[in-house]
Amino acid sequence: MELRGAIIGGTGVSSAVSLEATSPVLAPTPFGIVRARLLREKRVLFVARHGLNHRLPPHRVAYRALAAAMQDLGSPPVLSTGAVGSLREDLPPGSLVVCSDALDFSGRNLTMFERDVVHSDMSAPFDPSLRRALLSAARREGIEVTDGGVYVCANGPRYETPAEIAFYRSAGGDVVGMTVGSEAIAMREAGVPYACLAAVTNLAAGLGGSPLEHEEVSQAMTPLADKMLRIMLAAIDEVCGDV
Repeated sequence: MELRGAIIGGTGVSSAVSLEATSPVLAPTPFGIVRARLLREKRVLFVARHGLNHRLPPHRVAYRALAAAMQDLGSPPVLSTGAVGSLREDLPPGSLVVCSDALDFSGRNLTMFERDVVHSDMSAPFDPSLRRALLSAARREGIEVTDGGVYVCANGPRYETPAEIAFYRSAGGDVVGMTVGSEAIAMREAGVPYACLAAVTNLAAGLGGSPLEHEEVSQAMTPLADKMLRIMLAAIDEVCGDV
C-alpha cells in the first residue's frame, strides 16, 4: 500500500491521536527501529517523535532513523509538529507558524553521511510545496496561521536562558524549540520532503516574566493539537489529491 504522507507528532499532539484503534508499523533502519501507526483509511503514517508516553528527551530522539525510515517507505511528504517558545511579542501563545527557515544551535552535528563527503543544499530546509499546502489547508479549515518563521533549534532538554534568547533574537530567530532543526537536516539529507507546523506554547525565557515548566507547555498544546492535525491531514490531501 502506497503511503499518502506521514505526520511526526511532537509534544502534546501524540496524545491527541487515538493510536489504539490504528494499525502498528515497525520500520527497521540502520539507525534503529521506528514505531508508527497508520491513521484511519487515509494511508497516513503517524510517528510519535518522543515515543510512547513521551519517554525520549529531544537529544535522544532518533532523527536519522526517522529520516531513513521515510526514505525506505518511498519518501512520502512528511509534516511535523513542534511546540515552541516565541521570540516575538507579536507571536503570542496559541499562534501557529508554518516555519520557513532554521538556525541550528543544538551542537548535535547530526548527519546521514558519517563516512561520505556529501554537502547537502539547505537553501530550503522546509519544502516550499509542503509549506504552501499547509497554508492552503489552514485557509480551507478556517484556522489562522503565520506564513513564515525562523525555527531556532536548541539542544535541550533544559529551557534556554534569557541571554540565549536575546542572542537568538538578534540572530533572526522567531521561535525556539529542541527537535525540528535536527529533523529538518536529516530529512533534507535523506531526500524526504519535509515541513513543520509549529505551535507557540509560551513566550521564551526573559520575555514572559515567569518560569517555564514542561507541564504548562503540554497543557498549552491541548487546545491546538486538534487544529494542527486537521491542517496536516488536509494538507496531505491537497498534495496527494482528495480521494
